[in-house]
Amino acid sequence: MVIPKIAQDDQADYEGELTIVIGKDAKDVSQENALDYVAVYTVGNDISSRKLQRDPEHAGRIPQWGFSKGFDTYAPIGPCLLASSLVDDPKNLHLTTVVDGEVRQDESVDDLLFECRYLISYLSQGTTLEKGSMIMTGTSGGVGGDMKPPRWLQLGTQMEVRISKIGTLRNGVVFAE
Repeated sequence: MVIPKIAQDDQADYEGELTIVIGKDAKDVSQENALDYVAVYTVGNDISSRKLQRDPEHAGRIPQWGFSKGFDTYAPIGPCLLASSLVDDPKNLHLTTVVDGEVRQDESVDDLLFECRYLISYLSQGTTLEKGSMIMTGTSGGVGGDMKPPRWLQLGTQMEVRISKIGTLRNGVVFAE
């Protein structure tokens, strides 16, 4: 992952997340039927530039998420796509994030802030989630910005995000020149 110059000043962060790929157009989906719209699951690493997301000096008066998470190479996914038919319920999957050999996240997907069914249902209200749309599920914590003191991504940082049944996404950090 390449951290752009604008985000190299103690703010680049990570979040290991389950990523959902929608398999058919979904609009106004009920929570009860939400998983019927999932084609595959994969592993995601939601990279964020926290100052550009939250600090009024950098983000403006209102926190925002688009610009701070949308840089080239942010949000890598992989290592493979796991068919939804092979997952009884995604909340039973286990997520582990390791940064430079240190376990930072170690939790069940059920511990995440929003359950997969809820996310699909909520995001499809009034908006069509087109086939191929991806949803990163969020995290319940364990990210560098939550540590005391914060531990931001640095040049050379090595990360692994593992989700049971899917595999391990590996990324290193480089800084743009």
